[in-house]
Amino acid sequence: MTPELQKYYEDRFSMMATPGWADLLDDVDKIIATLQDISTIDGEKDLQFKKGELSILTWLRNLKTVSEQAYEDLNAQDV
Repeated sequence: MTPELQKYYEDRFSMMATPGWADLLDDVDKIIATLQDISTIDGEKDLQFKKGELSILTWLRNLKTVSEQAYEDLNAQDV
């Protein structure tokens, strides 16, 4: 792993260890819960918009896990 990539992951993990990150994920969870209520969907355009929102929020929710796995995979390649 290059020093630049190592720093990238260290910075990311440092950010994810903060109380602010935990607060953000709490907010994301609440928003995801409201988006899963399909009773408010007016039509296909609204459905597609909500799917996009949900996709982005799910990506954010899973970012730590995905980052940890990528970091481990990169370190395994260097062994």
